[in-house]
Amino acid sequence: MQMDERKRKILRAIVQDYIATAEPIGSRTIARKFDLGVSSATIRNEMADLEDLGFIEQPYTSAGRIPSDAGYRYFVDCLMDPKVLNDEEKEFIERESTRRIHEIQEVITHTSKLLSELTNLTSLVLGPHKAKSTFGKLHFLPYQPGQVIMVIVKENGAVENHIIEVGENQTAEELQQVAEVFNQKMRGYSLNQVKRSMLHEIYSELSRQRLLIDNTLDMLRAILDDSEGEERICLGGTLNMLNQPEFKDLGKVKTLFKLFEENEPLKKLLHPDQEGLNVTIGGENSLKEFKDCSVISATYRVNGLTIGAVGVLGPTRMDYAKVIAIVDFMTRSLTDVLTKRRR
Repeated sequence: MQMDERKRKILRAIVQDYIATAEPIGSRTIARKFDLGVSSATIRNEMADLEDLGFIEQPYTSAGRIPSDAGYRYFVDCLMDPKVLNDEEKEFIERESTRRIHEIQEVITHTSKLLSELTNLTSLVLGPHKAKSTFGKLHFLPYQPGQVIMVIVKENGAVENHIIEVGENQTAEELQQVAEVFNQKMRGYSLNQVKRSMLHEIYSELSRQRLLIDNTLDMLRAILDDSEGEERICLGGTLNMLNQPEFKDLGKVKTLFKLFEENEPLKKLLHPDQEGLNVTIGGENSLKEFKDCSVISATYRVNGLTIGAVGVLGPTRMDYAKVIAIVDFMTRSLTDVLTKRRR
């Protein structure tokens, strides 16, 4: 049995109506709400065929039908009209993505909050792995006598600030000289990759600045240590789940909320190893606990390197076109923000 144009129009109508109402829909309602040019009896026959094809199903004893996972998949792949964010929406995302951002964790947390607000769903943002932390650039900013703020920009776009002791007689010119030597010698290296000869060169060129060098290296060891840290998921809008009719069952919600506390299952939902945008619907998710959910995710990059992923988790009855557009634009905006911070 083939999917002719009439069946495609009816399936599109069923998906769009169910996304909007969360209520099963019957042939009479379709005929009344959508101008398809055919009678309700014809629509009923076509719906029977769509059910045989596995694209729609009957929940409980309702006379209406709802999309199946296969129906949503066909809609996303073949029927959905791509949505383009308007200029106002784009400006809002760009403005909020760059506002008061100083640390990589603040970028991640802010992105997660913004995504959940824009979609009214649950957001998941995967931050960079610390093992990918290599030295990018070093700055020293005056703080108070004997102390400076050391600003480290990593190659993955992360920025960290720390106060270190430098001695009260350190001049701004000397601090600049130290920063320039570190930037020249260490850019692009993790601390484990720094050779003994490289450290010897740093000490030779800055023989009068031993205290500052030692304190700087101690701080870099703490920041660039490959043995620490794993990619962490930042969640936003978890309570938005409670606003969806599909999650009125508290037992189902408790199961999901328990999984929200575990990092590894959530990482699998985001497919961080798959480039570009991914849509996973219902039973396509690797964990059965998420069989009633869909996830739209995309990776973000810095300097050509994929360092994390952004996603939105919601019921299979979600506005796919809108959420896809938001996730796609958000990851591109996040890539831009982190790339600019690295310069």
